[in-house]
Amino acid sequence: MTATQIARTTSPAVLDRIASVTLSSVVLPLSDPISDAKVLTGRQRAMTEVVFLFAEIRTEGGHEGIGFGYSKRAGGPAQFAHAKEIAADLIGEDPSDIGRLWTKLVWAGASVGRSGASTQAIAAMDIALWDLKAKRAGLPLAKLLGAHRDSVPCYNTSGGFLHESIDQVLENATRTIGEGIGGIKIKVGQPDWAEDLRRVRAVREHIGDRMPLMVDANQQWDRPTAMRVSRALEEFDLVWIEEPLDAYDAEGHAQLARSLDTAIATGEMLTSVPEHYELIRAGSVDIIQPDAPRIGGITQFLKLAALAEHSNLQMAPHFAMEIHLHLAAAYPHGAWVEHFDWLYPLFNERLEIRDGRMLLSDRPGLGVTLTEQARAWTVDTVRIDAAR
Repeated sequence: MTATQIARTTSPAVLDRIASVTLSSVVLPLSDPISDAKVLTGRQRAMTEVVFLFAEIRTEGGHEGIGFGYSKRAGGPAQFAHAKEIAADLIGEDPSDIGRLWTKLVWAGASVGRSGASTQAIAAMDIALWDLKAKRAGLPLAKLLGAHRDSVPCYNTSGGFLHESIDQVLENATRTIGEGIGGIKIKVGQPDWAEDLRRVRAVREHIGDRMPLMVDANQQWDRPTAMRVSRALEEFDLVWIEEPLDAYDAEGHAQLARSLDTAIATGEMLTSVPEHYELIRAGSVDIIQPDAPRIGGITQFLKLAALAEHSNLQMAPHFAMEIHLHLAAAYPHGAWVEHFDWLYPLFNERLEIRDGRMLLSDRPGLGVTLTEQARAWTVDTVRIDAAR
């Protein structure tokens, strides 16, 4: 008996069945090579593209959902390859059983573990299932989950990278304020941290005392440097200092969190709920920054959100605002959404921003559809159905 035959129960509770899964690898070119501290310290090369894994799921009843994951610099082909290996396990299943299907996909690829590229491949399909479920209900995803607010404060990151001069960063800040975005984050972590302080001071003086300002060191400091620089940064009234240390240094982040008035934020590079739990358990964060496509999708994100809520943490999900707006709106405590304009060419829709906040639309599901340009950037695709 095949997996599809096993899945085809006759229970009256089965509302629909998955008929096909279409996977696409899409390479999004960036207009300029992007550099943060990891480039200036020699750990990585400048980023010139982002590789996306899109999953489009269609049911026998004609319902559709779309989800995506991504990889920067490397890993995109691995995510696509793993998704191709396991996607057939969804065929014939009821798309409403999202938690069970996540577990089924994890076990389909159990030999490669429950974090990293394997769960990032699952994330695209998991997110597509949640999109489908919300669309079938006729609700935006946040409303399906249970929204605590209809708009979320947002901050801009894409104008504060280190490949741009300070004059350009200040010009970007002016434009960001003009667009109604509610905060500005700039990159730090350069080999000469005195230059970091000069850039932060220039931005703070340019935007004034009332505009929320954050900094992101992208894991480039050791513990003594992080303590020294973070204390020097206290005068700028920052909302948070992000990734001052290696992403897995829970103890070091906890020491900073206990010693500083400024909030410590981290979590974006972690790829599972247990890894985030170690940060929470150690008291390493004031603001946790999970990334749904990185930790395995919305199913896993919701588990982490429950842990974060229990610890009274604020949340600022990383990247992918098209997904994270919904998840931040459904989080009970304070939340931010990170604004990136990089993904604009991929989607026909735009998120509305007003008075420093990103607004939920009334579009069902995630509320996004792929552009023809996204289709044109597709480098590999496969459709998996019952006939396969």
